[in-house]
Amino acid sequence: MREWLERWGGSALLMMAIFALSSRPSDELPRFGVVDALIKKSGHMLGYGLLALAYWRGFGWDRSKMVHAWGLAVAYAATDELHQAFVPGRHASAVDVLVFDAAGAALALWLRRWRARHVADSRPSA
Repeated sequence: MREWLERWGGSALLMMAIFALSSRPSDELPRFGVVDALIKKSGHMLGYGLLALAYWRGFGWDRSKMVHAWGLAVAYAATDELHQAFVPGRHASAVDVLVFDAAGAALALWLRRWRARHVADSRPSA
């Protein structure tokens, strides 16, 4: 159980946090004026980027599983959007899933892979 928690606990916590946040009715959500859409869409990208990274960590950072991590994050995004359709004042948005959530997950995974490769290449030889 400890090994599972170490590998997948972050994913589980992020999924619970996303579910809790998307369970809030629209009249309970903060409003950010003219930058409202920017902040909320950036939140989508950040949240699903972190979730994709947590999934990839669960897979042991195996590069062959990076696409699986992305797919799981996008699949969870789709189920979360469906969940929002049942929350007062909220609606499901395919655009959120296919653009913001998918892009956030892909960008986070790419940045993590790029950083790992870049750091490995810049280490001095023994």
